[in-house]
Amino acid sequence: MACNSEFVQYIVDQCSGAGEIKIRKMFGDYGIYCDEKIFGLICDNQLFIKITEAGKVILPDLETSSPYEGAKPHFIFSDIDNRDALSKFIQITCSELPAPKIKKNRSEQHGL
Repeated sequence: MACNSEFVQYIVDQCSGAGEIKIRKMFGDYGIYCDEKIFGLICDNQLFIKITEAGKVILPDLETSSPYEGAKPHFIFSDIDNRDALSKFIQITCSELPAPKIKKNRSEQHGL
């Protein structure tokens, strides 16, 4: 089931305290990024956030599930109305995620 566009925009607005939030449409759902790091997915009108050790410490009882069949489990962040808690959780999660890879332009890829 695809996401409702109003729900997606609400998530983006609620996450904005964490940093620069962007979304990218992916297979009918959305990848969600903070400061260029993908930290989660918005699928079936739910926010899935990557599992990190810090996330387990901050919210140890947070439910987990796979956003789609075959995907790694993610936290399901259901308290999306709590903007401050959501932003802090995203910041903590992103602090453990690797920096995005720098993409080479085509001429660099081919040694031109």
